[in-house]
Amino acid sequence: MTEPLEGAVTGESLAESVRAVRSTEPLVQTLTNTVTMNDVANCTLYWGALPVMADSPGDAAEMADLANALLLNTGQVPETKVEAMCEAGRRANERGIPVVLDPVGVGSTPTRQAVAERLLSELEFAVIKGNYGEISHLAGAEAEVKGVESVGEYDEIGETARALADATGATVVASGVDDIVADSESAVRVSVGHELMGEVVGTGCLLGATVAVFCGALELEGEGEGEGESEGEGTDGVEDDITAALHAALAYGIAGERATDGEYEGPASYRISFLDSIAGFTPQRAIEMDLEGRLERIV
Repeated sequence: MTEPLEGAVTGESLAESVRAVRSTEPLVQTLTNTVTMNDVANCTLYWGALPVMADSPGDAAEMADLANALLLNTGQVPETKVEAMCEAGRRANERGIPVVLDPVGVGSTPTRQAVAERLLSELEFAVIKGNYGEISHLAGAEAEVKGVESVGEYDEIGETARALADATGATVVASGVDDIVADSESAVRVSVGHELMGEVVGTGCLLGATVAVFCGALELEGEGEGEGESEGEGTDGVEDDITAALHAALAYGIAGERATDGEYEGPASYRISFLDSIAGFTPQRAIEMDLEGRLERIV
């Protein structure tokens, strides 16, 4: 696995990423489904970024000309939104800003499969984030996706995520009981989160938003560090994507755990506590985190 991923796993480095989000306030454009749109926007805002949900043809590409990161979520795939995704993605690729794909429900219907294939063929992605079933399906491994949920056993998910990263050039985040962050060489298991996260619709979408937020912030920070340097020097965008994905998975899962410290009576009130926990995730809180045993290289 690349050195930045190995060296990124400290409370201090996580705090630096959280601080980068708050200081750069990246504009994150999201084309997502209407089921989770409001929570995705709030999640983006609570991390310290600026959400914009421009998802119409024409407007989507124009907004991508201003955004610092782009998230494409295929939870709903009407033809106009797919066209808008392609337009926005092409503009984002031209500008070199990170694009995150959340292939919701890929493999459950031929339409979703076709949409995912089109996006992967036409666009370049910094990160692909999906549940175990979605990532396995994209990698060509055996998978079962029921609606938008992953079911079944995925004992080889680390190798599967690594294979997808190798095939696409993207960092891969496979979400499940444990999250997997993989590049083309290796994969790391991230053991964070709480079981109640699985009882709330849309937590996968919120993880995708979190990844986009961190990608956008590190991209902006890298641009700042590169000022005054000659062409070809400065921060490596691929390394930024890996670090951003790992820190996003860590911060998101830990926020889910800390949400249980507040008052809640069930999944609905836990959802509110979870969003509040994201809003309260400060750099100082990251520094205080004990990450021992949280990460394990599995491939």
